[in-house]
Amino acid sequence: MQRFSNFKRAFLLLENALTIESPSLVERAGMIQFFEMAFELSWKLLKDYQELEGFTVKTPRETLKQAFQAEIISDGHQWIEALQDRNLMAHTYNEKTAIAVEERIRHQYFPLLKHLHDTFETKLEQEQP
Repeated sequence: MQRFSNFKRAFLLLENALTIESPSLVERAGMIQFFEMAFELSWKLLKDYQELEGFTVKTPRETLKQAFQAEIISDGHQWIEALQDRNLMAHTYNEKTAIAVEERIRHQYFPLLKHLHDTFETKLEQEQP
């Protein structure tokens, strides 16, 4: 629950940042940072959940593959692409690349994170007495 709570905060920050239609350089950098945080917490949420289910996963890639096999997430290839972009943006900053990643965050990665958010929100509601 703690991990979901942290993920949810980062997810909501990203969701709010995505309301900016034409972000400035600084706003785009902030949006990408929120994506990095939300993505980092998403794979850790999946890792924690899978460990509770009896699986052993260590790396983000292993976690995503196992989550896809267990049908917790859909579109495993998009999740791996998100991981690659997260890694790319965490280590370098190039404006042209940042603009391309912003587009992928808006149209590909945010929907993945939203689906994960909604899935765990539903799981928590079902566990409530």
